[in-house]
Amino acid sequence: MRCVLCDCANTRVVDSRDSGADIRRRRECALCGARFTTYERAQRAPTVVKRDGRREPFSRDKLRASVAKACAKRPMAAGAVEAIADEVEGRLAAQGGAEFGSDAIGELVMGKLEGVDRVAYIRFASVYRDFGDIERFKAEIDALLGTDSGGSGDSSDGGGADANADSDRLREATRGNAAAGSRQAAD
Repeated sequence: MRCVLCDCANTRVVDSRDSGADIRRRRECALCGARFTTYERAQRAPTVVKRDGRREPFSRDKLRASVAKACAKRPMAAGAVEAIADEVEGRLAAQGGAEFGSDAIGELVMGKLEGVDRVAYIRFASVYRDFGDIERFKAEIDALLGTDSGGSGDSSDGGGADANADSDRLREATRGNAAAGSRQAAD
């Protein structure tokens, strides 16, 4: 392991701890004395089968980035994106398969997001399910609102008034966009 400051190859492990799926190691550089932390994770790289039939190695970074985009600027607990990525990756590892369809991974992510933040869920679903028109978008929102009893699961505060306000904003945006689309079609 090379030092992160001076790039010296001579480092030693000062402390090592098992932190679940990772091994955390504190290292010290023999040249400059800098200390830094590294994490080791077992390499589990199942293959992801895309919708068009292509196959590519599973990428935790790609999963985390897509969840982070869906959760951008949402009031979520620190580490929520990592926790979702951990849970999805753990579920895939527990199933033990060598190949997973991208649809199965997307459904796992959507299941986790639905319980954490409904707006992030809709954002992810709109890309994952490739909403072609506003009607599909509205149908997904209506289905989400229909399965929600009392506004729970919107944000880390458990829903409540903010959840209802978000629902109202989503419905209003859907109506506004649908009306704009109808006006354009009429012209």
